[in-house]
Amino acid sequence: MATPLTDERPPLTLVTHTAEPVVFKAPVEAGRPAWIESARTVADRTNRVAQLALLPHTVRGYRQLGRRWLNRYRDDYPQLIASTDRAIREADGDVVLEGRLKERRAELRAEYRRHRKIYAGKTAGVAGAVAGGVGFGAVTGSLWLDLLAGISAWGLGAFHGRDRSELTAETVLGLPADETVRGHGSVTLDDLPEGAKPFPIRRAETPQQAAVCVLLAMVAEGVPVVEVWDMERQPWGWQCKVRVGEGTPEAIIAKAGGLETRFDLPTNGVRPQPMVERRACAILRLVEGNPFATAPGMPYRAPKSISITDKSRLATSVGGDPLQAALAGVMGLVVAASGGGKTGMLQAIGEVTTACYDNITVDLDPHGDGLEDLYDAVRVTGRSHQQIENVLLFFLMLSKGRARLRAKLGMGKKWQISKEHPHFTVIFDEFPKGSELAKRLAFELLLVGRKEAVTLIIASQGGTKLYLGENIAQMIALKAVGPCKVGDTRAVFGDGAVAEGWLPHKLSPATDTDPKDAGHVYLQGVPGMADEPIEYAIHATPSDTLRKLAAERRDAGLVEPDQDSLRAMTEVDLPDLGMPLPKLLTWEQLLRLCGADPAEGMTVDGAARTIVEDAVAVMEKAGVDRMKTETLLLALRDFDPDAYLAVTVDELKARLKEAGAGSPETLGRIGEEQNPRGFKLAKLTALL
Repeated sequence: MATPLTDERPPLTLVTHTAEPVVFKAPVEAGRPAWIESARTVADRTNRVAQLALLPHTVRGYRQLGRRWLNRYRDDYPQLIASTDRAIREADGDVVLEGRLKERRAELRAEYRRHRKIYAGKTAGVAGAVAGGVGFGAVTGSLWLDLLAGISAWGLGAFHGRDRSELTAETVLGLPADETVRGHGSVTLDDLPEGAKPFPIRRAETPQQAAVCVLLAMVAEGVPVVEVWDMERQPWGWQCKVRVGEGTPEAIIAKAGGLETRFDLPTNGVRPQPMVERRACAILRLVEGNPFATAPGMPYRAPKSISITDKSRLATSVGGDPLQAALAGVMGLVVAASGGGKTGMLQAIGEVTTACYDNITVDLDPHGDGLEDLYDAVRVTGRSHQQIENVLLFFLMLSKGRARLRAKLGMGKKWQISKEHPHFTVIFDEFPKGSELAKRLAFELLLVGRKEAVTLIIASQGGTKLYLGENIAQMIALKAVGPCKVGDTRAVFGDGAVAEGWLPHKLSPATDTDPKDAGHVYLQGVPGMADEPIEYAIHATPSDTLRKLAAERRDAGLVEPDQDSLRAMTEVDLPDLGMPLPKLLTWEQLLRLCGADPAEGMTVDGAARTIVEDAVAVMEKAGVDRMKTETLLLALRDFDPDAYLAVTVDELKARLKEAGAGSPETLGRIGEEQNPRGFKLAKLTALL
């Protein structure tokens, strides 16, 4: 049995013996009183109950209602008064302007006092009615009435304080914000410096500064723009692209006047062009100078060098892009007020059509001089009502004959244009001044001529029914509108055209000393091009150049109609228009009526032949190839006094015109005279 160890004898161990074991604990945190922990628990529960009862929404709602009331109570008057004060300080010694601004400030202050009184009175009335209802419930002891009032007050606050935040595209798509694709040089609302105010665009020196200028001005004008990018400096100003966050770029058009003030630009200096491919975006041009100053002139086109089916350059856009159009089978309408450059537009078209080897140009004008300087290159010219009516009837019947002829020639569904079967372009200027029969014939030709390669281009100083007689503007394919009235813009391009950016009515017609926007147009229906509201400048050509081109093309020989069409038109019935029609003339008869050169191979007989023979004889005797009308008459009197002594100059012109020689034409330099008019030997000889 083991002997027990005595207490005095230490145990055999390496561990030091301690009386009480040491227990290691984490530092004890300073304790909180029990009542604090209890209060926190109560607060958490109270917050949860408040959240369920929408109490935070209610408080936030009444704060918003208070801010709304305060904004309406002020109604921007403090800002207007402050802006007026700033304008007075910036008047810089202009006594007249400073006086007007001080009067305006006094008016604003008086209006502000009157507005506050009225609004405070309305507020007091509403508050009194509500307090009266609550007081009535309290006095009568109606618990249900008080409960209803309380619930209504709670619901009103909760409704106006509800969370109205919208999910962003990044949240919806799960994309981080820094992966958002932005345009080149993009500036958004988040990039605007804090407290920045709009400033004139001329102060911008870099594209970034110009983009900020655009964004600030649009925000100040209430345009819902969210991004500006692709800002570029142009010789005439700035160009960029903008995107709106709601609605359409129509907001920019509606605020164009205010933006011009913000940018300190001239009238019509803000020119927005909505983008067809992106409905929320627009190209914005801030024009300080002439955007067409560097546009090229009309290219040279030699006689019979192009086809009417080829694209030819007619104009340049405000962005510098060329307008190239093929005029084959295109019915057209040109509208421009007096001084709007309508004649220049028609001459640009005529310059193209008279250079074609497969087109015949016809010029009609019941009031003015039509294509003017291109006269020599035009095959048929009509000025009187008789001439115009006969020409339109002729081409209406020719188109009807071609409709029957197409199948025989194997052309298919439309006339195949070629040198042998040419196209006709009939230009009818001052359409409203034509006779009723001429207008009706023109309308019929618009309906049937396109497929038969007989096109009509009408021109007018207005596009409404008052000018055109019928609502035909929007049924015509190609529309070119220059300086005009806003009613013409809507009549031609549609009722909503102005909001979509079609703004020809903002262009200014020319005066005697300032061309302004004459020849500038908005175009719709150009073959192969999208219908975008872009301003174009028609290529203007000097009168001397046009006259030289016309003479060059006349000397090269004008295009004649094909005999197939001339025969086919005699085999169809005249249209029944409910009004008397003139006699249908042959091509030769039509040329004689309009004083045009006779067709190749055409001869003159009878009494008319005698005067032509005599005129040829006196020119050959004098050894010249041309003579002024007065000189020719003197020579005829010497040649046969009995026959010509009593003949006047006007009678000689009339008799030669009846013989097919046409009216006197420009002869070039003769002696000291620069460009007299008379008759040429070659033309008279051709009649024999």
